[in-house]
Amino acid sequence: MFSRVGIRFLGRNITNKFYSTKGAKRANFSTFGKLAVPTTIAAGTGLLYLWSHDEHAKQFTDSVTTAFVVKAATATKPTPQPNVFSQGKDHALYLWIHLKNDADRKQVAKVFAKIQKFVDDVSPADIRDETDEVWAGVGFSSNFFAQVNGEKTKKNFHYPHRKGALGEMPSTDGDIFVHAKSNQVSKLFELAQLIQKNLPKGSVQSFSDIYSFCYRNGRDLSGFIDGTENPADDDSRFKVAVDKTTGGSYCITQRWIHDMNYIGTEKDAVLEGIVGRSRPDSTELKKKPATSHVARMTSGTDMDAKKPFEIVRQSMPYGTVGGEAGLFFIGFAESPENFEYMLDRMVGATTDGLSDDVMRFGRCVAGNYWYFPSVEELKKFS
Repeated sequence: MFSRVGIRFLGRNITNKFYSTKGAKRANFSTFGKLAVPTTIAAGTGLLYLWSHDEHAKQFTDSVTTAFVVKAATATKPTPQPNVFSQGKDHALYLWIHLKNDADRKQVAKVFAKIQKFVDDVSPADIRDETDEVWAGVGFSSNFFAQVNGEKTKKNFHYPHRKGALGEMPSTDGDIFVHAKSNQVSKLFELAQLIQKNLPKGSVQSFSDIYSFCYRNGRDLSGFIDGTENPADDDSRFKVAVDKTTGGSYCITQRWIHDMNYIGTEKDAVLEGIVGRSRPDSTELKKKPATSHVARMTSGTDMDAKKPFEIVRQSMPYGTVGGEAGLFFIGFAESPENFEYMLDRMVGATTDGLSDDVMRFGRCVAGNYWYFPSVEELKKFS
């Protein structure tokens, strides 16, 4: 029927990366609007395409997709929200919301159950592409989630106040946290505006929206490459970040303010000892202090020391030259236990009592844990 015909499933393969065939045109559609979880193909996950060397891609309906693909699929698994383990963009929105005590939390939850609709309003599915698409997700505090869900998550994720010899990690609570990514910061600003507009009147105590940027091709404002040990491929990121039973993910957020004067005047050798890596290329130092960031985040000073726990970092720099600037730290994991290990080692809440030297040029001013429910869990709030 078709000359040299093939069948293309336009979605995500098991590594969660686009796969394509020469000659097939890319369609403008929501990359993560209907995300396929690795190792599964869910109903309506994407669009089926037929192509040949003689003609352009021809779009079929989702019903055809179901007929051709879903019959071969096993039982579907819960779907993580689009932001959780996807790769980064040039900018991110970190929206931290505290509600008033008398706010109707179930009505608020209904608003956030529509977050993908807000994304579609800001970046319409029929015209967007990689340059302006938005990947967004919403997380909830332990109290908020229990109130609107009717029961707590299986894993406790209370964020305690921590204090060490080099500083504190305050617990600043919150009810809702939105994390969104895009190559256009204006799209993220529009998304924050739309969320604010749709929240029930008089329900918000504070609404803090911070916008980050990519600095010097992925470096922290300290000049060091950020996230060197981050899981690279999407299968690994999924494994680390997602609770396989629920499809949800636990999240840590911290806002750090950097001492830019200290960073700008201190010698490279001192800063490299603090981090445990070379500044130019992020090579791990063979000899590094036990208080270096690398040593504290792994299990010691040995080269390539074992990492008892991993997280998927989505951290980025933020701020202004004339005001505060630093790192908005955000990470995802299948269990909050992963965060606890790292934070305890940073403030010296361990048998060796050592603190992380990175706190010499960075000050943590806000922190909390969140649960990002699966797409299916989130829909229950609508």
